Amino acid sequence: MNFSSNSFTIEQAKALDMIQYLSSLGFEPIKIRNNDYWYLSPLRVEKEASFKINRRLNRWYDHGIGKGGNLIDFGILYFDCTIAELLQNLNGNLSLQQPIIYAKNDSVIHEHKIKILKDTPLTSSSLLRYLEQRRVPVEIAQQFCRELSYSLNSNSYFGIGFKNDLDGFEIRNPYFKTCSSPKAITTFENGSDEVLVFEGFIDFLSFKAMTKNLPEKGQDFVILNSVSFFERARPFMENHQSIRLYLDRDETGKSYTSSALSLSTKYRDESSLYQNYKDLNDWFMNFGKLEKKHFEQKHI
Repeated sequence: MNFSSNSFTIEQAKALDMIQYLSSLGFEPIKIRNNDYWYLSPLRVEKEASFKINRRLNRWYDHGIGKGGNLIDFGILYFDCTIAELLQNLNGNLSLQQPIIYAKNDSVIHEHKIKILKDTPLTSSSLLRYLEQRRVPVEIAQQFCRELSYSLNSNSYFGIGFKNDLDGFEIRNPYFKTCSSPKAITTFENGSDEVLVFEGFIDFLSFKAMTKNLPEKGQDFVILNSVSFFERARPFMENHQSIRLYLDRDETGKSYTSSALSLSTKYRDESSLYQNYKDLNDWFMNFGKLEKKHFEQKHI
C-alpha cells in the first residue's frame, strides 16, 4: 500500500521497520547478534561495522559519529534533507509495517557478509549466455564486468560482478541478484560535460551495446546501483552541463525522475524512449527495427 506525502505522518515514518528500510536502500547487516543488527555505516566509509540497529527498539546508533535515533533522524542525515523532504522521499517507496519483535533467547550470530573468493575475467559460458539473452555482447560484458566466486552463509556461488567506486560489487547470475559490501555508485569519467545516468549496470551495458556502432562521444556515466543512491550521486551528476536520466519506468523511477526535473534544467528525462517497457534493457530486448532506427538517428 502506498501513501501520499500528505497522509504520511512523522509517527508513521518512525514506525517503519529500520531493517527493512536499510535493505530498501541497499544495505544489509554484516552480522546479527540477538536483536542487534550491525552494518558498515551508510553515513560514512568504514571497514569495520560500527553502525547498529536494535530491532526490538527499532532504533539505530552510529558509534563512529556518536549519533543515533529513529528512522526520521537517520533519513535526515542520510539524505541531508528536511523532515518534509524525507516524507516525500518515503512516499510510494515503502509499506508501513510495525517493527518485528524477536524473542529474547535468540542468541545465534548470523553472518550475512558476502566474501569474494575469486575475481577473474568473465569467461563462464552460462554467465555469458545469460548476458547474451539480455542482448549484451560478450565483448562489452568482458570490458566492464568480472566473474566472481563468492561465499554466503557457508555456501559457494558464482556470478557476474560489476564493481562500484568503493570496490564493492553488484552481482548477477541467471537466478538471482545480490551485492557485496560496501555498496556504492559506479562512475565513469571521461572529461565530458554530459553524464548519462542508469539505475543498474544491465541498463548501462544495454546502452553501450545499443551505441557500439555509433561514433564514440566520450560521455561520462553514473550507475546508481540502487535508485536510492540518487542523492549521493548528485554532486557528480551536477558537475556536468547536461544530465540524461535513463531511470526505470516503475513508480519509484518515475518519481525520482520527476523530482530531478524540478531541481534543475540540466536534467533530461530519456525514459520516453522505452515508455511502454519497464526499463531500458527490457525495451532493448524487445524493440523493433523502426524503434532502433529512431534511436540511432537521435543519438548519432
